[in-house]
Formats: sequence, C-alpha cells, structure tokens
Amino acid sequence: MTRAADIHARMRALPVASYDTITGGGPVLVVAPHPDDESLGCGGLIARGCCLGRDLAVAVVTDGTGSHPRSRAYPAPRLRALRENEARAAVAALGLRADRLQFLGIRDTVSPHPDAEPDRFASAAERIAALARAIGAGAILAPWQHDPHGDHVSAHLLAAAAAKQTGARHLSYPVWGWTLPPGHELPDAPLAGYRLDIRAELPRKRAAIAAHASQTTRLIADDPEGFVMPPAFRALFDAAHEVFLHA
Repeated sequence: MTRAADIHARMRALPVASYDTITGGGPVLVVAPHPDDESLGCGGLIARGCCLGRDLAVAVVTDGTGSHPRSRAYPAPRLRALRENEARAAVAALGLRADRLQFLGIRDTVSPHPDAEPDRFASAAERIAALARAIGAGAILAPWQHDPHGDHVSAHLLAAAAAKQTGARHLSYPVWGWTLPPGHELPDAPLAGYRLDIRAELPRKRAAIAAHASQTTRLIADDPEGFVMPPAFRALFDAAHEVFLHA
C-alpha cells in the first residue's frame, strides 16, 4: 500500500507536457460526474483546447440535485435547471460552445456501478460511447478511480467502458482525490501521466468555477446541510498545473 501523501507528491512531480501530447491531439470528451467537476478538474485543459481550436465536448453524468436535498426554494426540478444553467455559463467562460455540452440527467448520488446495476451501467456507458463516437473522440477524460465519491468512481468506470468500446485513450483527473488524508493508504500501482501548465488559463478557470454559484456561495440559503465549496477545497484547483493520469 502507498500513502496518499506520497501519491499526491508523485502527481505534483509528473512531467509537464503540451495539450496535444496529453490528449493525443484529436477530439476530447470530458466526463464530469456533476456540474462543476468539468471546471474544477479540467477547466484549464478545456480552456487551452478551445484556444487552440481543438474539438472538445463535455458530458455531465448526474443532475447535481444532491447538493441541497432539503431546500424548499430549490426542489429537485428547479435545482437541476439551475445547475445546468451554471454549467452552461461555466463552459462558456472556458470558451466552449453551448452545443458541446451534454447532460445525461442521472439522479445525483445514484450514478450506476457495474456490479450493483449492470443494465443501468451498460446503458449509461453506451450513451457516453455514443457521444465519443459523435465527435470522433481520441481521448475520454474522467475522474480518478480513487476519488472518494461514489458518483466519481462511477464516472471513472463509465469512461473506461466507453473508451474500451470506442478505442479512445482513457485519462483520469483527480478532484476529491486531492482531499484524501495524508495517511490514507491506496493500493500499490504504477502512476504515470502528465501535468498541464494552465497559468495562462487560470482567469478563465476561476470564472468557470465561480459560475457554479450554487456550489461556491450561499445562493441556496434554506438548506443548512447544503453543500458549499470550502475555500481550502476551492484553492486546490487554483494551482498552476492540472494533472492527467493514464487510467
């Protein structure tokens, strides 16, 4: 087993590479488990790709309604619409066209896993594979397999299945994985990948994250247990580099 602190250090020491080296230079499909993960984990890469004129698309797996489940002002249908609109504003801030953003609409917190719900999982994986085929994706990006959130693990596995179906390369980006306690132990495994220098893209990435106001502010004030992104967590994604791992 390997301590999370050591894994984090190895991630931060990965070689810096160009956008095309990381992605292969072809079209890219970013799979986000919730609206905002695309901005947190891949905002810099999306902005760089748009600036370079590369073809990208974003698929958001769940509807994001698990963030404020007790809000009366924002019941699930209204919260879903809000979070979709925030995602549209976020990708626009990154330079991505509105027609390159797709929502699978799976209910937040119940994104399928292959062992528990093989039929739902296969259906969702095929939808992602279809989106990848539609743009000719050479790479599919999704969260790291060790992100400590069930929907993130599901998105990782869905992307792996879609990549297998389409022949695309599968890359992982950590989100909640950065929050693993230093002493948390992970299975020993090779760790390879790259970092992308996103200093030039940070203003657009910050704007994209801020567009998710339901997650970064007290916009929804009537659910005391509702999620608000802690400043320390948000700061993790204000770094000079994003990490992309060979999955």
